[in-house]
Amino acid sequence: MDIKEDDESPVVRPTELQLHDSVYARTGTLWTAVAHIITGVIGAGVLSLAWATAELGWIGGPAAIIAFAGVTLLSAFLLSDCYLFPDADNGPIRLNSYSQAVKVYLGKKNQIVCGVFVYIGLIGVGIAYTIVTATCIRAILRSNCYHRKGHNATCSYGDKNNYFMLLFGVIQIFLSQTPNFHNMLWLSVVAAIMSFVYASIGLGLAFGQILDEENRQIEGSVRGSPAENRGAKVWLVFQALGNIAFSYPYSIILLEIQDTLRSPPAEKQTMKKASTAAVFITTFFYLCCGCFGYAAFGDSTPGNLLTGFGFYDPFWLVDLANACIVLHLLGAYQVYSQPIFAAMENWLTEKYPQNKFITKFYGLKLPLLRGGTVVRLNPMRMCLRTTYVVIITGVAMVFPYFNEVLGVLGALGFWPLAVYFPVEMCILQKKIIVWTRPWLLLRGFSFVCLLVSLLALVGSVYGLVGAKLR
Repeated sequence: MDIKEDDESPVVRPTELQLHDSVYARTGTLWTAVAHIITGVIGAGVLSLAWATAELGWIGGPAAIIAFAGVTLLSAFLLSDCYLFPDADNGPIRLNSYSQAVKVYLGKKNQIVCGVFVYIGLIGVGIAYTIVTATCIRAILRSNCYHRKGHNATCSYGDKNNYFMLLFGVIQIFLSQTPNFHNMLWLSVVAAIMSFVYASIGLGLAFGQILDEENRQIEGSVRGSPAENRGAKVWLVFQALGNIAFSYPYSIILLEIQDTLRSPPAEKQTMKKASTAAVFITTFFYLCCGCFGYAAFGDSTPGNLLTGFGFYDPFWLVDLANACIVLHLLGAYQVYSQPIFAAMENWLTEKYPQNKFITKFYGLKLPLLRGGTVVRLNPMRMCLRTTYVVIITGVAMVFPYFNEVLGVLGALGFWPLAVYFPVEMCILQKKIIVWTRPWLLLRGFSFVCLLVSLLALVGSVYGLVGAKLR
């Protein structure tokens, strides 16, 4: 194993606004974009939808899922139009990140505010995925234990939860060395396939539970699961909205995905088609998982459909579903982490362009692989990304609460990132006049989503504090 300076591969320092020719070849297609979107959207959130439907009831649950799907698709359309910014001197400017688009359209102050929410959202997803992965690994061990010893056996493994999180963190340290979004297609394709597999298994198990000869009935009610009192029910309803909000929006990675697309046709046309297909597919799975899960378990619907042990048999199928979740989240974690890595590394490269620790790459020859494959390594990248993964893993170990964490993250990011900034950029880009009908509709839409987001945040924070105190 040889390490040497890689002088033949100069360090590329992308400018803040990359013009016609990106430093990376854009070869993405409609289907690669769909794969990236599904990887980013169908994740931990789908596992909580049965519980959210149970809290909202047979009318409120499906209606909320469809409503959030509509908001997500509208947000995607608005953002897709913002990818190319007209510039009289240099021609169209490609805006390949969310915060960059906000800066160009709305100014530096809005970019700072936006950046806070973007990075909270990206970091939060990493925390949530670490929690879910550990829960799924524990569920596999519990499933095998129940199979051997019976359903009444004590199969907790709760004391090993932190070890599972550490294991996930170690794997992510290695995966985090993937250079950038343009090198992640294989990871996204595998993750997207895994998401379909475990969502289908969850759907199938719930449907089988409904048709079971001993329980052949549809559980649940219009009002949803009962609570200790009205106050507790209100908090749970708000928290359920936060869980659904977490499941959908992918606005913070949309422009990164769009920047991978080749043209012609125009990137925004391909992105809109990809968004429509991806949102339609995910909504179908979300409705099926949420509704069938609630129909199968009614008031006893678990917070996590596949790890709450509403299902015990066939144990191998439950194991397979949880293994697919783990494989999917390994890739999805990187989809949401790469924008953070890019932002930190670009800032350091621009600030210290002569520092060899930051800018120098080294070739690592791996003799065990065919042809002696050479991997390019950068000391700053290795240290920075490793530190990030360690911090995320540590926070997840302190707050290992699935539904509550998802609710807080969904509520925090939903209105500002999926609604407010896309609406404001659309108004400026299309030069919509104040107090006209389009202006009123967009602002009214934004205000309604703000109220929903605030209610979801209050309910989720209340649930998180309550879980920590218990």
